[in-house]
Amino acid sequence: MTTPAASPATTPLVPSTAPLGDDLRGLLRLLLQAITATSGLAEHVHANVLGVPSRLLGAPTRARTRGIAGLAYASVRTTSQWLGGGLDAALAKLPLAAQTGTRSARREALLAALNGVLGDHLQASSNSLALSACLRSNGQVLPLDDAAWPASLPFATPKLLVQVHGLCMNDLQWRQQGHDHGAQLAAEHGYTPVHLHYNSGLSIASNGEAFAQLLQQLLARWPVPMERFAILGHSMGGLVTRAAILHASRNAQAWLQQLDQVVFLGTPHHGAPLERAGHLLQHTLGLTPWTAPFTGIGRLRSIGIQDLRHGSIGAPNADYPPLPAGLRAYAVAASTQAIAAGRGGRYPRGDGLVPIASALGEHRDPRRNLRIPKAHQYLVAGTGHIGLLSSIEVYQQLRRWLA
Repeated sequence: MTTPAASPATTPLVPSTAPLGDDLRGLLRLLLQAITATSGLAEHVHANVLGVPSRLLGAPTRARTRGIAGLAYASVRTTSQWLGGGLDAALAKLPLAAQTGTRSARREALLAALNGVLGDHLQASSNSLALSACLRSNGQVLPLDDAAWPASLPFATPKLLVQVHGLCMNDLQWRQQGHDHGAQLAAEHGYTPVHLHYNSGLSIASNGEAFAQLLQQLLARWPVPMERFAILGHSMGGLVTRAAILHASRNAQAWLQQLDQVVFLGTPHHGAPLERAGHLLQHTLGLTPWTAPFTGIGRLRSIGIQDLRHGSIGAPNADYPPLPAGLRAYAVAASTQAIAAGRGGRYPRGDGLVPIASALGEHRDPRRNLRIPKAHQYLVAGTGHIGLLSSIEVYQQLRRWLA
């Protein structure tokens, strides 16, 4: 099947407008919160140092100082709040022409990275920089709440591919070094690529639930009869996909019955060592009163990042539920090393972020093993975590599985 000449895979990205005033207010609020948090950290350390004699006598630890020092820290907090309120009001009065600006790939990348690190905080504080989950086509949001939304997909085909990006990334970043797996599958095999765009700093379970709801809306009114439906998830995107599948199975959502295939690219099914190291560092900092205040810095890691410690998808007491029977699942792992024979069954080093066994869903505990068949696994050598997105070798394997 060939795609029309003006298919979404080949149509240039149409710029849209973004409220510049909202961006500025969001950044201002984040900056002032950082000032307040930094002064609070400094005061906590100060109080701990001054409180050593008192603790020796059994007095409780204080997080605030007294006297002149306490007055100084309080002044910083009060001034920040006053300044923030005044500037926020001033920015709200910017003329409309000054509040609109073209959404650029650079802004999208910075916003995605910020949400990956602080997304849960941005949402909890109602910051305008917080992203909301949506489905996009060719860089534009699909208005699924609009009854006429199928008109925004005039080139829809019977083969749907939904791509799910990873931590701190966005839908535009599937294109790496001039290559996009989804766009290439669209051009060669008639797929219609749709992307999930989400706040990767939120919990994987909550993103999975939002993804499931969006897929329910998308599949309910797909413009043409569906022949093939596949999901391609990179890194955290694979965990969000599994969380969506779990939510759909628990709530009997119809889209799950239409899902034929799911492909995981470098997904940390059993966690990522880097996040486990971050958790250990945070625990270590809390062992002494002098370093304990700095654990607050460690807690700034979003819940999404913390979920990567063990690959949690939000299943109570069982974060490794089996994939649905009948669903064809595939996994691609990468190693930055060359893969030599005769390693005694041991895997080489992973892709720099995810161990190979974790990416393949393998585990010594049978309850945690995803049981992806060996024929559905692929290991690519000399490739890093992001390199999976631009690897032609990976694309050739995707063609064999999905075409």
